Amino acid sequence: MIDNQNKVAVVFGVRNDSSIAYDVALKLHRSGCKVALSYMSDTKDDVLYLMNQIGMDTQYAMEVDVSDEDQITTFLQAVFNGLGPIDYILHGVAFGTSKVIYYTQAATGEQDMPSYLDIPFEDLMDSFNISAYSLIRICRVAEKLLAPNASILTLTYNASQRVFPPYAGMAINKAALENIVIYLASHFRDKKIRVNAISAGLVMTTSAGVIYGARKLRKMGKFTAPLGNIDAGDVGDTALYYFSQLSKKVTGNIHYVDGGFNVMGLGVDE
Repeated sequence: MIDNQNKVAVVFGVRNDSSIAYDVALKLHRSGCKVALSYMSDTKDDVLYLMNQIGMDTQYAMEVDVSDEDQITTFLQAVFNGLGPIDYILHGVAFGTSKVIYYTQAATGEQDMPSYLDIPFEDLMDSFNISAYSLIRICRVAEKLLAPNASILTLTYNASQRVFPPYAGMAINKAALENIVIYLASHFRDKKIRVNAISAGLVMTTSAGVIYGARKLRKMGKFTAPLGNIDAGDVGDTALYYFSQLSKKVTGNIHYVDGGFNVMGLGVDE
């Protein structure tokens, strides 16, 4: 059992109880961490309800737009002032319009998947700002607030390396995010702060469930991945490794938790 008594964790990205970030937060809480969650205006009620349900202190939960450095600063400074130096940070946020990541017809009303060539630059930059650059922004604010040997973790997806057409512009963001991880790992070398990413298989979260073709890919993964599909709990278990001293010499790592889907070169039928 990992003992995180008296450790302080900050989790960005919880939307509801299907979120990967929620499972990570839950496991951090159960391991003894003092956990502070961010939320958006439209997720506030759900996040605070979940925190109350599991007995998590809501005092330091706060609305944070990760594209706003002042809001991040207010949040992390409040956590630092109230709970002490921050040991763990999960960056679990992503955003893209239907012109960046292609959603189902039911979600968009469109009959055909848009062309990759038609991704609007402005939409892509907004998506990049929240989905990738925000990790740099959070780290810039957090640097002076982190405990010795702190651990920072983000969530990525294999579309950064392989083609999943509906993932489209979000794949660009994930590729950038993974590059940001390795550069941050080098940046923090003198402070012995580690920065890693989990490349999770397809989990049917609220956001993922409406991506064009997601259910077909999930069905394919059931047989193609040597260990089958994963769920949020599998990612949370791995995150707990990174949010412990077990990973004290691991940094700059892109850790696949996808049942082995990433090693396969061919789909496998039932």
